[in-house]
Amino acid sequence: MAKKQKFYVVWNGDAPGIYTQWEECKKYVEGASRIKYKSFPTLEEAESAFFDENYDTNKPSTTSNQDIIQDSICVDAACSGNPGILEYQGVNTATKEILFRQGPFKNGTNNIGEFLAIVHALAYLEQKKNTQTAIYTDSVTALAWVRNKKAKTLLEITDENKKLFDLIQRAETWLRSHQYSNKILKWETKVWGEIPADFNRKK
Repeated sequence: MAKKQKFYVVWNGDAPGIYTQWEECKKYVEGASRIKYKSFPTLEEAESAFFDENYDTNKPSTTSNQDIIQDSICVDAACSGNPGILEYQGVNTATKEILFRQGPFKNGTNNIGEFLAIVHALAYLEQKKNTQTAIYTDSVTALAWVRNKKAKTLLEITDENKKLFDLIQRAETWLRSHQYSNKILKWETKVWGEIPADFNRKK
C-alpha cells in the first residue's frame, strides 16, 4: 500500500515553511531546540496552520464545519480574465450579509482583489473598534502579501488600473501603520465548500 502524502509545517528556526518530504524537513528540526513543527494530511490544512501564528500544535489536524468561526468576515474576489474586470467583497460569515463591495476595477487580478479585501476587512473592523472578529480568505497568496505588508504583483500600472494601484499603495501603507489582533485565517474549501463571500461565477 502506498504511503499517504504528508505536509510538514515549520513555523520558526532557520527555514520556516511547508515541506512535502520529511527528509527535507527533519534537517531543520531534528536536534534543534524550541522548533515548532507539525505534519498535516492535506496541503490546505498545512497552509492554514502555517499562516496562523498562534496555531496550537496540540490540537487535532482534522477540520470540520464545526471549526468555522462564526464571528468572522469572509472575503473573496472575482476577476473576469487575468488581468480583467475585478471586484471584491466581504460578508458576515454567519448571516451572509454583504458588509462591503468594491469594483468593478479595470485590468486587475484575483490576487490583488483578495489582498485588498482582507485589508478592507481589517480597516472595517478597526472602524467598528472590533478586535475579536476573524477574517477568512481562500487565497494563500493574499495571506502572504498581508503578512509581508506588500502586494507582490507582477501586474504593470496602466492608465486603466491606476486607481487600483492607488488602492494597493493605500492598503500597504495601512498595514505598515496599523496594529491589529484580528485573526486572518485560511478558508478550507475542500472541507467547508465555497467561501460564503464567493461571487458564484465559476463555470
